[in-house]
Amino acid sequence: MEKKIIFITGTNSGFGYLTALSCAAKGYEVYASMRDTQGRNAEKAEELSSVSNITVIELDITNAESVKTAISGIIEKEGRLDVVVNNAGYFGGGLAEAYTEADVEKMLDVNVKGTWRVIKSSLPQMRKQGEGLIINTSSGLGRFSAPFMTIYNSTKFAIEGLTEGLHYEVRPLGVDIVLIQPGAFPTEIFGKSTYGSDHSIAAGYGDLAKVPEQIGAGMGQMFEAMKPNPQMIPDAIIKLIETPKGKRPLRTVVDGMTGAIVEKANTEVKYGYIDFLTAFGMKEMVY
Repeated sequence: MEKKIIFITGTNSGFGYLTALSCAAKGYEVYASMRDTQGRNAEKAEELSSVSNITVIELDITNAESVKTAISGIIEKEGRLDVVVNNAGYFGGGLAEAYTEADVEKMLDVNVKGTWRVIKSSLPQMRKQGEGLIINTSSGLGRFSAPFMTIYNSTKFAIEGLTEGLHYEVRPLGVDIVLIQPGAFPTEIFGKSTYGSDHSIAAGYGDLAKVPEQIGAGMGQMFEAMKPNPQMIPDAIIKLIETPKGKRPLRTVVDGMTGAIVEKANTEVKYGYIDFLTAFGMKEMVY
């Protein structure tokens, strides 16, 4: 059996880093991408590169040419592309009104358009192969929109919609596009989180402006008490990789704290979605 070729974005930290190591441990050929491999991410790039079946490549998902070059390079070398894990993205909290248009555009460019650029460049090869798997990283916050995380939530809602439509659109071609919905885990994403840059807005919110900071403190206490293990995410990703094509679920929840609530919402939406497509004469697309 041919060794699977895996391409992962955002491997400089968190889920991406762990997923690269876990996939390599399974014997897959891993292409681990990140920005600034010669600068601020040089240490992580070197760590991953020291693993024999991991190749680190430079990637800026906000740049279409960078994405095309990275993926075409893998295909040219390996002759195929089996799995893509769209992990790159960043978190933002705080008052939604404090986000400027530029703030919102930046987050959409990374979290949504970046994911789309990778999908767009990967699909032609997967269609040609008649098989392939693309795993997009969503969140429980792609199902429920929490106050003071509104702009971030909107990007994850977009990923949910993008993936759900594509899941059924390309499945007849042998390609699976699915979602993984992580809960909150103690990774670097929260330490790197951003806030709206219009600081003048806070004054108009009074004590409400302090709530995001209180939420952050509460999450820290929650992590300390429950100690959720980030390794659960790469373990779930590997399970999806090893599941036969056409049998992979659209959504996989990985959340030991609020996962049951998200699972319930997913189930209810699934049956509603069947009714929705039936109304448009497309019921057979769901099965």
